[in-house]
Amino acid sequence: MACLLETPIRMSVLSEVTASSRHYVDRLFDPDPQKVLQGVIDMKNAVIGNNKQKANLIVLGAVPRLLYLLQQETSSTELKTECAVVLGSLAMGTENNVKSLLDCHIIPALLQGLLSQDLKFIEACLRCLRTIFTSPVTPEELLYTDATVIPHLMALLGRSRYTQEYICQIFSHCCKAPDHQTILFNHGAVQNIAHLLTSVSYKVRMQALKCFSVLAFENPQVSMTLVNVLVDGELLPQIFVKMLQRDKPIEMQLTSAKCLTYMCRAGAIRTDDSCIVLKTLPCLVRMCSKERLLEERVEGAETLAYLIEPDVELQRIASITDHLIAMLADYFKYPSSVSAITDIKRLDHDLKHAHELRQAAFKLYASLGANDEDIRKKIIETENMMDRIVNGLSESSIKVRLAAVRCLHSLSRSVQQLRTSFQDHAVWKPLMKVLQNAPDEILVVASSMLCNLLLEFSPSKEPILESGAIELLCGLTQSENPALRVNGIWALMHIDKIMSTHGKQIMQAVTLILEGEHNIEVKEQTLCILANIADGTTAKELIMTNDDILQKIKYYMGHSHVKLQLAAMFCISNLIWNEEEGSQERQDKLRDIGIVDILHKLSQSPDTNLCDKAKTALQQYLA
Repeated sequence: MACLLETPIRMSVLSEVTASSRHYVDRLFDPDPQKVLQGVIDMKNAVIGNNKQKANLIVLGAVPRLLYLLQQETSSTELKTECAVVLGSLAMGTENNVKSLLDCHIIPALLQGLLSQDLKFIEACLRCLRTIFTSPVTPEELLYTDATVIPHLMALLGRSRYTQEYICQIFSHCCKAPDHQTILFNHGAVQNIAHLLTSVSYKVRMQALKCFSVLAFENPQVSMTLVNVLVDGELLPQIFVKMLQRDKPIEMQLTSAKCLTYMCRAGAIRTDDSCIVLKTLPCLVRMCSKERLLEERVEGAETLAYLIEPDVELQRIASITDHLIAMLADYFKYPSSVSAITDIKRLDHDLKHAHELRQAAFKLYASLGANDEDIRKKIIETENMMDRIVNGLSESSIKVRLAAVRCLHSLSRSVQQLRTSFQDHAVWKPLMKVLQNAPDEILVVASSMLCNLLLEFSPSKEPILESGAIELLCGLTQSENPALRVNGIWALMHIDKIMSTHGKQIMQAVTLILEGEHNIEVKEQTLCILANIADGTTAKELIMTNDDILQKIKYYMGHSHVKLQLAAMFCISNLIWNEEEGSQERQDKLRDIGIVDILHKLSQSPDTNLCDKAKTALQQYLA
């Protein structure tokens, strides 16, 4: 009997819940406009903070009716405004709520509402748009579909502090790609938003700041413009510096530091500028301290890693600021004790996100150890660091695994560490595991690191080769990803006997890359690989008997890009070097295909490096 009763009971409960919500929807269809308005106001009060009620009203079809009333010319402005408020409240529920609103084409309806003259209605529409666009389920492209929207939003920026706050928030969430930056920049975003940094409203200042951080990210055009913008007689970088002082809210300090970091990385501010060395870098190090919240520590470490990544001097300064290397070790012990976090919700959140701390620490260690041997030594000597990195290679989160591989790759640039710590911890074993069925982004870094572990002086070389690395690397040379092909060839090239057994396959991969539509860096790397092959005794013949490859080297000697010309010259020099057996025959063959004529031309090159290399090569013919 119980089984038979179960379903009717459930259905009656559901119908009861829906019935209690239905009268709200029914009142939206009343012929009396005043009753409709009161119905919408009552609905607004019923849904505030009540996700169940929001879901019920969506199921019962409230959204199409609210949108109809919002767009009706006969609706009073007050009714339209209340409809926008209720829709905004529904959007603040779950992601499914937002999906339902998007399915009902809410965005075009709200954008249409912005053409009204009534400020309160405009603000309600913008507030709702802000809530929808900040949801992860909303495609940001929807903001750019109609070309008239961005200029209209720019024009609305001057209407009130609410329009300023909501529009800046919409921009900062919907600016995710270079073309978005270009659209906003071309419609005057910099000029229209700059003066908001001095607004009396903290929220407006904060959203304007976030706008500049997303506009400047990896964008030299925006960054170069920002450097020269004046607000109340003060340059923008100076305003950003004021905003990252210790007495400002943490969110403001962090976002200002991001703006200055992105401008620096885009080449608009020098790395030795005092605003970077004395202000931005110390501020980001402060964010890594254990007094800060988890998300602040993550953002601080990741931004700092990005700032110092290409600059050895900044890496050295960061490594000795506030014991940063030791401070990052705490990222792996978090949360260390339950008592430290009294807020249970916060503890639950932090336990779920603790892997982000480990990822951020690995990223920052990778940047810190990119160039300096002493820093690498300090990192490796930090408590249990090699064990932590090795553990990171097998974490469930792909982002942590990638960051751990990057960190290892950075540390593997050290001859000393390859011979000691890497051998003591048999790092090659977990690395070989990572290389099995990993996604391309991990494979690229892991295979680069494998190249380092296969160098002549590396003690790991033999065990790696014995564990099936050759088959794995040969597989990489056939990959569709050019970076993987390059790494596969590089790694195989460190072993001369490999060229005699797998030479044909490797030359095939080299040809594919040189023929394909790849960027300058990949082609330069590939020509350098050829030059290394040309340096091997038996391997030279693989090039000399391959007319296709010889023609490609000749083509790149005459290329418009100096980097590629130099790399091709490197190949020729190794092939014609006098002191090596068979050099006369190789010189003759290369003369026959026109290489000497090209060398004469290049010896007149305005590029001194290229000119010198060509002259040196010609001397081999005269010797």
